[in-house]
Amino acid sequence: MTIKLSDVTVGLELPPLDLAFTRADLVAYANASGDMNPIHQDEVVAKSVGLPDVIAHGMLTMGRAIRVVTDWVGDPTAVIDYSVRMTRPVVVPNTAGGSTVTFTGKVAQINDDGTVQVDLGAVFGDVKVLGLAKATVRIAQ
Repeated sequence: MTIKLSDVTVGLELPPLDLAFTRADLVAYANASGDMNPIHQDEVVAKSVGLPDVIAHGMLTMGRAIRVVTDWVGDPTAVIDYSVRMTRPVVVPNTAGGSTVTFTGKVAQINDDGTVQVDLGAVFGDVKVLGLAKATVRIAQ
């Protein structure tokens, strides 16, 4: 299904997305990104710096959050601007299920140039992990 600008209204809520973060995901992301900071893989190091356990990479969380928008619009190239502020970490225990983050999106503004601003949310348990998260998307007329 292709979203058309005429179908979009301010306040429209995008389908939420629940995504798991596991220790295996963190290892794979570290290997792909080169971010080998031990707080993302070593419980002892994470706890020694005051964290409750190993945490997900902020950029991994950010990358997964935008899926709410790209899944909705159906085209990752439609995203023309994207920004977030990391507010809290996603703690990833050493369990098969890891942690689940719920990502949401809501149309905040339809711009005169035909782009749409979507405000994003990311909640881990009852903790908001991203702040001021927003994407600007170009949607087909």
